[in-house]
Parts: sequence; C-alpha cells; structure tokens
Amino acid sequence: MNSKKYAAEAIGTFWLTFAGCGSAVIAAAFPQVGIGLVGVSLAFGLSVVTMAYAIGHISGCHLNPAVTVGLAAGGRFPAGQVLPYVIAQVVGAVAAAALLYVIASGAPGFDVAKGFASNGYGAHSPGQYSLVACFIMEVVMTMMFLFIIMGATHGKAPAGFAPLAIGLALVMIHLVSIPVTNTSVNPARSTGPALFVGGWAMAQLWLFWLAPLIGGVLGGVIYRWISDEPAGVVEGRKPA
Repeated sequence: MNSKKYAAEAIGTFWLTFAGCGSAVIAAAFPQVGIGLVGVSLAFGLSVVTMAYAIGHISGCHLNPAVTVGLAAGGRFPAGQVLPYVIAQVVGAVAAAALLYVIASGAPGFDVAKGFASNGYGAHSPGQYSLVACFIMEVVMTMMFLFIIMGATHGKAPAGFAPLAIGLALVMIHLVSIPVTNTSVNPARSTGPALFVGGWAMAQLWLFWLAPLIGGVLGGVIYRWISDEPAGVVEGRKPA
C-alpha cells in the first residue's frame, strides 16, 4: 500500500533530521567531548545507512525531496508519486525538528537564534560564504549525490552495498560543505529547523529548496544519459 511507503518516508526522514541535526545542536561542541564537524558528518551518513537497510525495501528510502525528484528525472521513480513522497518527507523532518527543540530547550543557555542547525548563506553561512558560492555548492553536491545513488543502485552494481556507498557519500558531502552552507542537499532537512528559527532561516530557505532540486535533476539526468540501463521506472530499489 502506498500509505505504508509514505509512512516509511516520514519515519526515515524523521530519523535523518533528528540524528543529523541533533548531533549538530546537542553534541557538536559539547564541552570536552564534542564530536565536531567530522562527528556531525558521520551522524548524517549513518542515519542514511541505517534507514536504508530498515526501509529501503518498503519505500526505496529517499528521505529527501531532491532525491525523489532526481530519481524521477533519472527514470527510476514514477512522477505521480513525487508530491506525496515530498510531503511525507517534510512532515517527518518537521516532527524531528519539533522533538529536537523540546529536548534541546531543556538545557540551560539554549538559544534557538544561534541557528539550530539551520542552513544559510552570507552572514548566516558558517564560513560567511556568498549566496553564489553557497548556491553552487548545493547544486554540485546534490548532483553528485544523485549520481552516486543512481550508480550504486544500478542493476550491475554489487548487490547489498548501495546503502554504504550512499551513506559514505553523504559523509563526504558534509565534510566538504558544512563550512559553506551547514550542508543541506535536502530541502526537507532544511525546512524542519528553519521553521523553529524563523526570521533569516525562513527568508533564506528558498535556496535550500531550489539548489538541491536543480542538482538532483542534473544528477539523475546525467547518470541516465551515461548509463546502459534500460529506461523505465524501477520503484523501491534505491536505498537512500
């Protein structure tokens, strides 16, 4: 039933957002045992690996509107299912951000205005990178993410290893781009925290929808062009 696929996407995106953004908000700079940039990068990647094995066989485990749109552009997912998948992903991300807010606000000195793992450009980029630089980074990183996803789940790829390849790709993406945009490559993940920060985070959210969606389409189309896989929808096969 499609309702089970949507529920799986909501739960999976909840886990990605809660674990990934939670690592940034709660554990990244925790006194003396903070996990830092590398730890946050691993948290995002591991969230994808774990959910890929858990729900890949149910929904394909997209967890990301840019992935869903990119797979549709690459001929791997039916266009008619894109909107319900995206809605489920955003619902999961917002629920995760809400729970994370409740937990994080229980600590003294918590201030959501400090960012709450939101994505930003210019003055709200961790490294003060410009809008253009941030836009390019998000497009390129999402494009390569989709390219890797399409390749790792190709019919001729080694069976059973796609979740690892895709999760490690997300780790690499975060290692490079956290200083630039705090790493989105996922509009749902960006939307959840932005709703609680409000103000600048909501004003800049457009970039973290537009750039990943463009990158996702480019990655899906480019891989479809170079691949010898027959065109057609392969539903539920992409674990990430």
